[in-house]
Amino acid sequence: MCGIVGASAQREVAPILLEGLRRLEYRGYDSAGMALVDHGRIERTRAVGKVAALAERLGEHNPGTLGIAHTRWATHGGVNEANAHPHVSNGRVAVVHNGIIENHEALRSRLRDAGYQFDSETDTEVVAHLIDSYRADGSSLAEAVRRAVAELHGAYALAVVAADDPETLVATRRGSPLVLGVGIGEHFVASDVAALLPVTRRFVYLEEGDMVTLTPDYFEVTDADGRVLDRPVQESVLSIEATEKGAYRHFMLKEIHEQPRALTDTWQGRLSDNNVLASSIGPEAEALLARVEAVHIVACGTSSHAGMVARYWIEAEARLPCNVELASEYRYRDPVVPRNCLFVTLSQSGETADTLAALRYAKSLGEGAGYLATLAICNKPETSLTRESDLIMMTRAGPEIGVASTKAFTTQLMCLRMLTAMIGRGPDRAERVVGDIRGVGSAVERVLELDSAISHLAEHFVDKQHALFLGRGPMYPIAMEGALKLKEISYLHAEAYAAGELKHGPLALVDEDMPVVAVAPNNEWLEKVKSNLQEVRARGGKLYVFADENSGLETEPGITVLDMPHVPDTVAPIAYTIPLQLLAYHVAVAKGTDVDQPRNLAKSVTVE
Repeated sequence: MCGIVGASAQREVAPILLEGLRRLEYRGYDSAGMALVDHGRIERTRAVGKVAALAERLGEHNPGTLGIAHTRWATHGGVNEANAHPHVSNGRVAVVHNGIIENHEALRSRLRDAGYQFDSETDTEVVAHLIDSYRADGSSLAEAVRRAVAELHGAYALAVVAADDPETLVATRRGSPLVLGVGIGEHFVASDVAALLPVTRRFVYLEEGDMVTLTPDYFEVTDADGRVLDRPVQESVLSIEATEKGAYRHFMLKEIHEQPRALTDTWQGRLSDNNVLASSIGPEAEALLARVEAVHIVACGTSSHAGMVARYWIEAEARLPCNVELASEYRYRDPVVPRNCLFVTLSQSGETADTLAALRYAKSLGEGAGYLATLAICNKPETSLTRESDLIMMTRAGPEIGVASTKAFTTQLMCLRMLTAMIGRGPDRAERVVGDIRGVGSAVERVLELDSAISHLAEHFVDKQHALFLGRGPMYPIAMEGALKLKEISYLHAEAYAAGELKHGPLALVDEDMPVVAVAPNNEWLEKVKSNLQEVRARGGKLYVFADENSGLETEPGITVLDMPHVPDTVAPIAYTIPLQLLAYHVAVAKGTDVDQPRNLAKSVTVE
């Protein structure tokens, strides 16, 4: 995910901007750049690669008390200096941008007719020229930005400076995050609070459609019509270092609690008012995905569970056949590939050996095999998986230090949820799903309120040797993920079954020493799940059920029910993952195992 930093101050801002970019590196990027306003000129420096490459090009002395900087993850146009931000129009206006401008082609044509020349393949350069065109007819910088964004379709966060206005920075957002940092004699903007923590802990969280005009001495937030808005200044309680545990006992717990933010980051900039933007994963993605007739998802471990959930979504909603394959098995058989099949790989690290081997095997089959394109869903940029795939969708989970995946898994589900909408054929369904996606973060926040209750529940598992997890439909792979988490960090043997399979064997294991965990949202499978739970109770099993608050299930002898907030079916697997993560965590803590670095496991599996 691209990153923005901007500053207007009474001191040189280049060091502030550079440090801000460093603190946004976790978001993923392939190039970086900075534009400083100095003595009526815009001095721009860009570099492909890491922020360190930009720092080397900048050198030690970079005068300018006003500037903007950016880390870019390529969507429109390849990875090269010409496509790196900031983009400058006629030496007069500089712009950095996160998001996707859907109507950039029409605007590009109009601006070319007006005499503007384009030096890049990006949608962002269109914005720079558009703002400059309005500046040319006498508009102030703020008014020029306001007029320009009124014409933009899609998602964006923008920060803009002008050569002839040496103190003013204008920023605005719609669909991509942006915060204002409040200082003394200096003000800032950034994509993330983390970028500005070294210079301020006071922030204004800009809302959809907000525009902020700032100088060293003041800031003003307005709406699309120029009306002044009252946005509160809030004190941040975040730690400076994103890779520190802060107040949390373990990285895993910290990362579980980071999921509302990670999930929101994952959909930011990828949604319009009524659709999921296929263009957010590449300029040609919309046309390409419209041709998809089947999907193969290939992954390992936790990621394979995300793929199994997606199979339910894709087949039920997009009405396309979907196979989910273990990467370690895929290339050792002779798979049948349907025509126009999208090959999707899932990996937190982007360097998982089995997944990479499967991708390379699929590509080696050639176009005649039926594969239309390859798509990598990954949490880390500049990896083998992302470099070798046709399309890329970053999960934007941020650094995940704990070996047992938590936020990387749920953000994979979020990406797969959006992919389902991208390849679907029904606009009405897409509009409903967009609303459901936007509400996921707040739903997960409510689930996290069960933390204390789950901690007490975990005490029932400490002296056990085995556990069963049950779910039906898309909750079956969520049950599998819950069992895997418990195995990974508590070393307690756990297995998951589709609840309807109990009578086909697993019931033989059920007794008072075998805790049985079930997930039961209020959906079409609920009554069937209730019947399956009765089979457990009849045999003396101890049930622990995470159930929708409207399910009708209540705690009574032999069954402990924790009420879950109601969430839409389309995103329920994401919400019901959270209590299973917390259960595994608290059982591991109670057993005294190494939560963040469980034995025999590694974060990135780079051998077959």
